[in-house]
Amino acid sequence: MSNSPRFIHLRTHSEYSLLEGALRLKKLPDMCVKAGMPALALTDTNNMFAALEFSVAMSGAGVQPIIGCQVDLEYVTPQPGEKPRLPAPVVLLAQSERGYEHLMKLNSCLYLDKAGALPQVTLAELAAHSADVICLTGGSMGPVGLLLQNNQRPAAEALVRALHAAFGDRLYMELQRHPGDSGAPEAERLTERGFVEMAYAMDIPLVATNDVYFPASNMYEAHDALICISEGAYVDQQQGRRRLTPQHYFKTQAEMVTLFADLPEAIDNTVEIARRCAFQAYRRDPILPKFADDEVAELRRQAQEGLKARLAIIPHAAEVSVYEERLEFELGIIEGMGFPGYFLIVADFIKWAKDQGIPVGPGRGSGAGSLVAYALLITDLDPLRYSLLFERFLNPERVSMPDFDIDFCMDRREEVIRYVQDKYGRDRVGQIITFGALLSKAAVRDIGRVLQMPYGQVDRLSKMIPVEGVKPVSIEKALADEPRLREEARNEEVVARLLDYGQQVEGLLRNASTHAAGVVIGDRALDELVPLYQDPRSDMPATQFNMKWVEQAGLVKFDFLGLKTLTVIQNAVDQIKSAGRHLHIAADGTELFTPPEGLEDDIATIPLDDEASYRLYASAKTVAVFQVESSGMMDALKRMKPTCIEDIVALVALYRPGPMENIPTYCEVKNGLKERESVHPSIDHILEETQGIIVYQEQVMQIAQVMAGYSLGGADLLRRAMGKKIAEEMAKERPKFEKGAMENGVDKKKASEVFDLLEKFANYGFNKSHAAAYAVVSYQTAWLKANHPVEFMAGVMNCDIHLTDKLAVYFEEVRKRLELPWVPPCVNRSDATFKVVDGALVYALGALKNVGVEAMRLFEQGRGDKPFSTLFDMARRVDLKRVGKRPLEMLARAGAFDVLDSNRARVFGALDALVGYSAAIHEQKASNQVSLFGEAGDDLPEPRMMPGNDWEAPERLTEEFKAVGFYLSGHPLDDYMGPLKRKWGSDRGVPFLTLDELTAKVADRGAMNARLAGVVAGRQERKSARGNRFAFAQLSDPTGAYEVTLFSDTLEACRDHLETGSKVVVTVEATMESDQLKLLGRSVAPIDTVVGDAGNMGLRIFIETPAAIAAVSEVLEGARQAAKSAGKGPVQLCLMDPALPGEVEVDLGMEFPVTPQIKGAIRSLGGVLEVEEI
Repeated sequence: MSNSPRFIHLRTHSEYSLLEGALRLKKLPDMCVKAGMPALALTDTNNMFAALEFSVAMSGAGVQPIIGCQVDLEYVTPQPGEKPRLPAPVVLLAQSERGYEHLMKLNSCLYLDKAGALPQVTLAELAAHSADVICLTGGSMGPVGLLLQNNQRPAAEALVRALHAAFGDRLYMELQRHPGDSGAPEAERLTERGFVEMAYAMDIPLVATNDVYFPASNMYEAHDALICISEGAYVDQQQGRRRLTPQHYFKTQAEMVTLFADLPEAIDNTVEIARRCAFQAYRRDPILPKFADDEVAELRRQAQEGLKARLAIIPHAAEVSVYEERLEFELGIIEGMGFPGYFLIVADFIKWAKDQGIPVGPGRGSGAGSLVAYALLITDLDPLRYSLLFERFLNPERVSMPDFDIDFCMDRREEVIRYVQDKYGRDRVGQIITFGALLSKAAVRDIGRVLQMPYGQVDRLSKMIPVEGVKPVSIEKALADEPRLREEARNEEVVARLLDYGQQVEGLLRNASTHAAGVVIGDRALDELVPLYQDPRSDMPATQFNMKWVEQAGLVKFDFLGLKTLTVIQNAVDQIKSAGRHLHIAADGTELFTPPEGLEDDIATIPLDDEASYRLYASAKTVAVFQVESSGMMDALKRMKPTCIEDIVALVALYRPGPMENIPTYCEVKNGLKERESVHPSIDHILEETQGIIVYQEQVMQIAQVMAGYSLGGADLLRRAMGKKIAEEMAKERPKFEKGAMENGVDKKKASEVFDLLEKFANYGFNKSHAAAYAVVSYQTAWLKANHPVEFMAGVMNCDIHLTDKLAVYFEEVRKRLELPWVPPCVNRSDATFKVVDGALVYALGALKNVGVEAMRLFEQGRGDKPFSTLFDMARRVDLKRVGKRPLEMLARAGAFDVLDSNRARVFGALDALVGYSAAIHEQKASNQVSLFGEAGDDLPEPRMMPGNDWEAPERLTEEFKAVGFYLSGHPLDDYMGPLKRKWGSDRGVPFLTLDELTAKVADRGAMNARLAGVVAGRQERKSARGNRFAFAQLSDPTGAYEVTLFSDTLEACRDHLETGSKVVVTVEATMESDQLKLLGRSVAPIDTVVGDAGNMGLRIFIETPAAIAAVSEVLEGARQAAKSAGKGPVQLCLMDPALPGEVEVDLGMEFPVTPQIKGAIRSLGGVLEVEEI
């Protein structure tokens, strides 16, 4: 590298200038080395996101980092009523640590409490934070340059004088030259002379910059597309968009010297500025606020008192002296490593949350291995009961910050964060920034848009890029792997251009947001340690450094995670309490367990040996049970038949790719089907609870301790080296392990075998502390489901009240598998959310589609303790206009008004009139008009309800489906099941079955062919690798929903019958794969053509009004004319008028055509109560 540099770049934009800069930070040091440039300034637009990362990377490569920032300045104060001018950039560079601190404060001025305004600083703010900061005036597009371009020379001079007063000899007049084919750009041509004249007149030095945005000029076009993405513009747009030039690249020293040959001082001053700047951001040790004057003594006091309180309640897993020794051991390490404050801060906000009744998880991650944490109520798992190791959390032989991840109830997590803000100061608590990258698929979509390519084409190209794991592969790899993509690029020049631009910009950063859970707490204002940012949607600042770098800047991260399951548990416990009983009392009054005094409704006190809960696990009735809902988990549970909490802990740890292959062995050994294999007698006791298999990282550590004499701290280092496959470390550890084992009487060959075994399992062994904590949460949900099923399901459904697909699964569980009583949506019985009344689940009004929970609360408030008596009574008490027309339509479709008027079609048609009536009444109430006749609105006539028949059964159910998302009061095929059973029920070859019957038969006897009835809910067509089309069709019958796979031949033959809403009979091949029914469709036929010859049936019609007789007669007469070929049957009327002596049966004395449609039509008539087959 040259010892006497001639030019240093002082204005550059990395990828952290979001959707603007294209210099990749990782490549910057190498670019400087190759260019012989001993220093470089990074000046990202309105941010210092990369300040620490840039400093560390550059200094590591022997290049001097100059920390800077391009800041937008409000340079014209708008007059009242005048439209504000856009700000313009100046460049600021930190000379010293003090200058860096001022830059951080200026970043706070850019973002904090701006209420969505553009990031900018005022002249006053700039002047207040100018000490030890070098300022460049911003070039032709800076504030001085824009004033000159607008022929405002006096204003430009006044601004330069103001900047000069603030910065003194640290102000430089910035010149840029980006010549094109037709000479200098107009902005530079209009300003350079003015800059030079003002600089000489005011004795301000000149400096040359190049405003670098991309590494080389050949990236100009791709970068131009990037700017269009940022601005929502098109590449071919002529007017009104920002453009750079191909000259905005990382020029060499020689190029810049040549460019400014006439002004050599401007070049020389770049080197002078680099020499004046002598600061780089540096890493700091962790900094925490002081919690107490003597944190060591305070932690000891709280831990010892907390342990005493715990031991007074919990069953002891060991002698009290063992607990006390472990506590002393942990406190010694915590004090020695300097972390008492951390434990006290976490304990404080967790205790506050618990005191406020905010559910907190029992722990997650390795923190559950700490007895001190358990004593302080940070965790709720006794580490001695579960054999959890403290060294897995805090290792005295590897000093690193402890990290508690804390789960809070989803709905109340924000309250805990607000408490922390109030306690430590709003300026000392912040969220952590995260950055989203422009990945390959998004890059293709975005660049396709700015190139104005058709959406369909861009969508198709994007879908050709494969996904590996959760991320799409790079465009380069996609081109190598996907021949169709290469073909498209060869055939069309614009596609080749799109993919070329995409490769150049993919991976650059596109947006900033905030980390979902991470919060940092400082001992001083955060912007004294890191620059700050604020998401316009949040009222809380965030650090400008991401997770990795914020910790290296000295801030300690606390994870405030939201766990929905805690909200479910709390909701279920609240439902139990609102039923007037305690958690330990079952619905029938049975006492389930005896809780500790004063802890009656604490879920943490439930016994871990409840037989009903393990029966539920073993039978895999685990829908909505935390961690074990998937079909694979259910399969594993059936094989395992858990009998203790350790089984659940093991399953949580094993159910992941890799360890999963050990599940069969675990189950077979547990259930006595296979002998347990001994690794070595000295360590068999460690593997006893996991059936001889290494499942946990903690077991790896214990084996190293017992067999080879490692300390647990040393064993943790061994585990890390094995898990991360650090070959160099392993080479050192193997002889050490073998030597230690041989000293304990293990021969070298066996020791080497055990080391190999540990190496395999360390890689995918699971953290037992985390598995145990989540197994306990899983058990709590299983216990609630086994002992308080209705309340538990109400809690579950409340937490997914807006997710119709999940509600369908949960409601099927309630109605079919658990066979619990339930009440349909009803304005007189339902609340906005799910609740339990008299042991029955009352369906929530807020669970209907497109209604909104808040709008439904208006019905609760209007109803109070007095049910609505009529629709008009409801309209008087609830402002239906506020509820809205669409939510009311959904309520009518779902039958929520049936209790007031059972004719849903009539109610649906009267909604406009009802809303108008309700609005008029509520307007009178609001204006305090008193009617001559009493109550407001009493003199308004009730709207007339038009007479008419209700929707026929199929339509009624279709409308209900639209509102609920599934069939609630019946199924469109209910009337078809009898005829289909008569036709094919005894067919031995391909019998007609319900979904439930087919599932049971296939589970019992194996694969078979059958016929199923179904209403089509959806169809997705795909193409196979060979180009053949196939489809997945979703259907349902009265017993449940199912999916059928259809290959090309069948699909072509029956595609017309598979439209959504069609009623069909499907012939299927049914098989069972890992307890899941798989159906392959062989033929599909419309149901009405099939039941036409299904054989005779008769009808008994229950009638409560005389008018209904004529209506029934009309339908039957119409049927005789229209359905001449249909099977005929007898018809009886059952008259139920109160004036009659009882039920009077009348046989019509002749046979009529009877089909499911005719049956449904009669049932929908006014005055008809029910229609039965005879």
